Amino acid sequence: MIALRSNYEPRLGENVVGCVVDVELGNWTVDIDAPSEAVLNVSDALGEPFRPEMSLPRFFDRGNIILARIVSLARDGTPILSTLEPGLGKIHGGRLVRMTSSKIPRLIGKRGSMVNMILKETGCQIIIGQNGIIVVNCRDRDSEELVVSVLDKIENEAHTSGLTNRVYEYIKKVKEKS
Repeated sequence: MIALRSNYEPRLGENVVGCVVDVELGNWTVDIDAPSEAVLNVSDALGEPFRPEMSLPRFFDRGNIILARIVSLARDGTPILSTLEPGLGKIHGGRLVRMTSSKIPRLIGKRGSMVNMILKETGCQIIIGQNGIIVVNCRDRDSEELVVSVLDKIENEAHTSGLTNRVYEYIKKVKEKS
C-alpha cells in the first residue's frame, strides 16, 4: 500500500538530501523536510574532532545542498547525519524536485528497475533522498524537463500497476517529438 500523502519520518540508515541552514560551533544544521532539523557534527562529516581553528563554512555553508546518511536519532528525535561514506557530501548543481516520501520506493522500483530505466533513457543523473527530495542533473534543459515530468507522473500514478511500462512509453513518446 502506498500512502497518497505522508510526512517524512527519519529512519536509521536512510540517505537524505538536505539544505544546510546554519553553521554552528562544531556542527551544521540541515533541513531534511522532517519534523525537526537534522544535525551534522564535524566528526561525522570530516572524520576528525572539532577544533576551534576550523573554518566550518569552508566545508559546508548555508544554502549548500548535501546528501547524507542518518546514523542515529537523538533522544528528542533529532536526526544525526554523516557524510563520511563514499558518494555522500556536497551536491554540486542540479534541480531540486520534491516527491511524497512514501512514493520514493515506487520511483526506485523493484531492484532499481524504474530509476535505472529512467537513467538509461534520459542520460541524466538522479540523486534520490528517502526524504522525498530528489536532485536531477542533465546535460540539457529538455532532458531535465522530461525527467521532472516523469517524476510528476510517478508521483500522481504511484498507486497504479504497470507504471514502469507506462513511464517507458511516455519517455519514448516525448523523445520522438523532440
